[in-house]
Amino acid sequence: MKQGTLVNKIVILVLAGAVAIYLAVYAWNSLTTPFSTVLSYAYAVDDSIEATGFLVREEVVLPSAGGTVELLPAEGERVSKGEAVAVLYQNTAALERRQELQKLNLELEQLRYSLRQEGAGGDSGRLSQAVIDAIVSLRSSVAAGDLTGLEDQTLNLKSLVYQREYTFGDAGSSEALTVAIAEKEAQIQALSSQAAADTSQVRVDRPGIFSGQVDGYESLLTPEGLSSLTPSGLDALSRQRVSADETAVGKLITSSTWYFVCPLPEGEAKRLEDRQGQLQPVTVRFSRDWSGEVEMQVESVSEPENGRVTVVFSSNRFLSDTTLLRRQTVDLIFDTAEGVRIPKRAVRVLTVTEQDEETGAESERQVTGVYALVGAQAEFKPVTVLVEEEDYCLVRPEPPQDAARKILRAGDEIIVSADDLFDGKVVR
Repeated sequence: MKQGTLVNKIVILVLAGAVAIYLAVYAWNSLTTPFSTVLSYAYAVDDSIEATGFLVREEVVLPSAGGTVELLPAEGERVSKGEAVAVLYQNTAALERRQELQKLNLELEQLRYSLRQEGAGGDSGRLSQAVIDAIVSLRSSVAAGDLTGLEDQTLNLKSLVYQREYTFGDAGSSEALTVAIAEKEAQIQALSSQAAADTSQVRVDRPGIFSGQVDGYESLLTPEGLSSLTPSGLDALSRQRVSADETAVGKLITSSTWYFVCPLPEGEAKRLEDRQGQLQPVTVRFSRDWSGEVEMQVESVSEPENGRVTVVFSSNRFLSDTTLLRRQTVDLIFDTAEGVRIPKRAVRVLTVTEQDEETGAESERQVTGVYALVGAQAEFKPVTVLVEEEDYCLVRPEPPQDAARKILRAGDEIIVSADDLFDGKVVR
């Protein structure tokens, strides 16, 4: 019994020593062997070039007879033939009269509202809460420095207070409201008669898209003149100081098709020549004064001039969003590669030996891939490199022959640096 106990103790000590040595070696290797990982993620790389050029549209400048101008449509709004796009006031008094008319019409609307509320028993509680909400909104805008909608907010608050005033007490009697409405209507009628004598309207003689900005390029850049534009001519336009017609009230864009014209190096433009006249578009990305991507057709590529050509693109989309744009720097995107982004240092090439099932002959081939950390093990996942940059690669996962679980996916933990890696090695 004593001998057996001694043997057991020796075996336990040997096993404990072996475990201790293993742990010590593992700890030492963990401290001395470089090991780092990063997460892979989905990514897209554009095949693009940068270009600077001009937007060209069919534009008709709308002149005025002078005076103070009030624009009626919003920027980029579509207008119909015969529609008024601006009101001209001959003097300051006419403008003040217009403002007074707006005020009276608002008060008239408030009185009519109050009369309806009087007949329905009123809604004083809702009005009181609406007044409080309007005050809070107004104070918040002022505190934030947002003055864009301050006028509208002030008018809304005034309207609510006015409505509430006639909803409460004796002021809300039907008789008093009816009299007040009649007085306001008489005042509006009198002022309207006076306003007709010193105001006029600018109407358009054709449909189109209205823009309140006239920059002077309307006569220098036209669709008809695109065919004669050379790279040197575009350079001259870029340096030219252009004066806008200060008397104009705006302009009318009369065609839904607009253009982007720019000079390009002859070598880069060769990539566009195959697209000329075809349905395959080029994506033009705007990012300076307007952020958006537009699919545009290649209209023409000019003859070379000192190694450069003039390229004209066209589109009938996003016209209303681009009315304020003229000279712009854009990205011309020919293609976009999508895949998984990984560090360049993580890409590895393994030599794999394969055996033909019929002949038994062995052959070797190179397999590109990365090691991913799966649990505590390193797993090799084949990929195809799509784009190679200075510090990263964009890869497409390739399905392996042995197991679908080894397909690389976005979010996998990629091993960037480690020594003596092999498929299935325990690394953590």
